Amino acid sequence: MIISLGISRRVAAFTTKTFHTHYTRPSYALTSLYSTTKPSGGGRVSNAITDEQLLNKSSSSKSSKSGKKIQLDTNPPKGTRDFYPDDMRLRTWLFDQWHDVAKTYGFSQYDAPVLESESLYTRKAGEEVTQQLYNFVDKGDRRVALRPEMTPSLARMVMAQKGGLTLPLKWYSIPQCWRYERMTRGRRREHFQWNMDIWGINGVEAEAELLSAMVTFFENVGLTSKDVGIKVNSRLVISEVLTELGIPEEKFAATCVLVDKLEKVPIDAIQDDLEELGLDRSVVEKLTSVLTNNSIESIASVLSPDSAAVKQLSQLMDLCKSYSIDDWILFDASVVRGLAYYTGVVFEAFDRKGELRAIAGGGRYDKLLQTFGGEPTPAAGFGFGDAVIVELLKERNVLPSFDKSRFDTLVFALNKDMYSAAIDVASRLRKSGQTVDLILDSKKKAKWVFKHADRTGCNYVAMVAPDELEKGEVSIKRMDVGKQSSVKIDSLHEWVQDQGKDQIKEE
Repeated sequence: MIISLGISRRVAAFTTKTFHTHYTRPSYALTSLYSTTKPSGGGRVSNAITDEQLLNKSSSSKSSKSGKKIQLDTNPPKGTRDFYPDDMRLRTWLFDQWHDVAKTYGFSQYDAPVLESESLYTRKAGEEVTQQLYNFVDKGDRRVALRPEMTPSLARMVMAQKGGLTLPLKWYSIPQCWRYERMTRGRRREHFQWNMDIWGINGVEAEAELLSAMVTFFENVGLTSKDVGIKVNSRLVISEVLTELGIPEEKFAATCVLVDKLEKVPIDAIQDDLEELGLDRSVVEKLTSVLTNNSIESIASVLSPDSAAVKQLSQLMDLCKSYSIDDWILFDASVVRGLAYYTGVVFEAFDRKGELRAIAGGGRYDKLLQTFGGEPTPAAGFGFGDAVIVELLKERNVLPSFDKSRFDTLVFALNKDMYSAAIDVASRLRKSGQTVDLILDSKKKAKWVFKHADRTGCNYVAMVAPDELEKGEVSIKRMDVGKQSSVKIDSLHEWVQDQGKDQIKEE
């Protein structure tokens, strides 16, 4: 399962130079992920990084020779992004949706370092992720990498406990992940990703629970089964076909990775890889003919009567009906997923209009710990990136607006002499639970203040003026209806509580 921004230019430059890839996906124009109109750039250079040549690297040599003042390139590294306040409001909203679903389903949150040992990801199974690492040798002569996915870190953490964890466990995380790859719509070189994993359950009950959680998220953000579908398959289908063709089990995982590539490239493009595995072209052609089946009934006619794959998929479909999510789920034998560690059911959420790449994906990976020298442990999970879902929500016009801060109350003093009283009013409101923006420049005029309140979406404006202050009061205006009233400063806590009650009544 494959989603800090503060990576230095020095590291980025190093990894770009040393990185080798055979990834041939065509490049497309990079589109903004978090949609807001803003000036370009805004990135900051960390004071912890000293690079005397930074300005030269950020500017053209022509400008340097001309003697003109050299300007810092304010764009973030290619494939990354700055998060301005409106972008952060969108990101926070999305993360809150993920947090809410995870908690609803009884999952506990965990985290791990963004920097891991390179060996955690180099499983040498031909996976694209191993070719897309941001990897380098650190000052301690250790080979490290920025994590491209979270599942290996989770496996490392589970393995570190040496059986001390009580199974089953249900954990989730929202890590930032890094991959040096070509960018398309909804694909960047860094992204955040919602991961949900269940360890310790042998049956497809785990996959059904995960699929239900995914559907709950889609429903919560305003999407329906007409917008999104989830394709399911099982790696056991391929395993049974390969067994019938006499292919040894140790080649199953690598073969699955190659088959997954056929969705992007013709079979001729992987001919050398097939020969390296010792596979005849006819094997893959036989596989692809099987993988064109789009119903469990048709796949059952190809496999043996007692097929474990058919039984597994049939049981999963029955559980999806019990969860009332069967209208979201469809069988598709072509879904393989590109990671070598998957061992059973695999699934992939997709845009039914076919305009976007995969929204999310996952599956069962019972043997992952074994690849690290541990004992096989049943596990299943999914990864859900932040990029494609935002594009989909925009396209379906169900993404909320994040252009305003939406504080509860804006407080300002009518003149400089009232500023201390304005601080007192703001402090009382904050202690009562409100979000409050205090105007720090006492020279601002009332006209500017009210325009600012409208721009930021404040519900109330509290004006500290001489006449009201003499009576121990503050003038408060409700912005949506224009109603204005005076409130005793000593009674602001009660006023806040009353506003909460009024809001509940209106809702």
